[in-house]
Amino acid sequence: MSQQSVTSKDGTPIAYWTSGNGPPLVLVHGTPADHTRWRPLLPYLEAHTTVHAMDRRGRGGSGDGEEYTLEREYEDVAAVVDAVAQASGSAVDVYGHSHGGICAFGGATLTSNIRKLVLYEGWAVANPEVYALPGDLEGRMDALLASGELDAVVETLFRELESMSEEDLSALRSAPSWPGRVAAAPTITRELRAERGARLDPEQAAKITVPVLLLTGENSSDPSKADIETVAAALPDARIVVLEGQEHVADILVPKTFSEYVMAFLRES
Repeated sequence: MSQQSVTSKDGTPIAYWTSGNGPPLVLVHGTPADHTRWRPLLPYLEAHTTVHAMDRRGRGGSGDGEEYTLEREYEDVAAVVDAVAQASGSAVDVYGHSHGGICAFGGATLTSNIRKLVLYEGWAVANPEVYALPGDLEGRMDALLASGELDAVVETLFRELESMSEEDLSALRSAPSWPGRVAAAPTITRELRAERGARLDPEQAAKITVPVLLLTGENSSDPSKADIETVAAALPDARIVVLEGQEHVADILVPKTFSEYVMAFLRES
């Protein structure tokens, strides 16, 4: 796996990690994570695609800006896609998970170099207040951050916001990506606050003319799934797939099964 970097529109360096062999596929991780969250999924993608796994701004090998906005994240995704397209000489497939899906959705309006787009419970919605944190959760997470309890911040996010089962949370904690998640903890609340600005604009959505696959877990409590039909209707070419028995992170808990859904979509003519 080789590390590369591109400079985003605001001058921030954005790192991405390349591996595998085949048509280009950019991966955009969610909150909290870095490129290491993809390790369980990578073997099932690398045999068929050349994977370019971003470190979103504020973590891993990437830099950060003075002020955080979703618009800068959209530009980051577009910058990586354009760099990969130029290097490969072809259009690029993109998969974004959760907050990374929102970033990929926005990025897709800024570049003409995307071939197909896969989003797993991450997209702009008609009423972004659904992304508001319940009760005092934001304050408690900020307090944990201030006291340096980064591990507890991440655990609180998955247990209370995503309603993740203790079994799935235990599997997540034991994964090699957990240290990267903990290191990214300081970015969590700023990103969750920004999601309340991820309002679905039909005119912007109409610019995403490429085929889009919208994935959601049957048992997921993620607020994005409530608006999935509206999002699909706003996109010129979109379909919905429900992952039976799954929650918010099927891509790393059942990676082989998940990859089969993604690759079937990407292979369609």
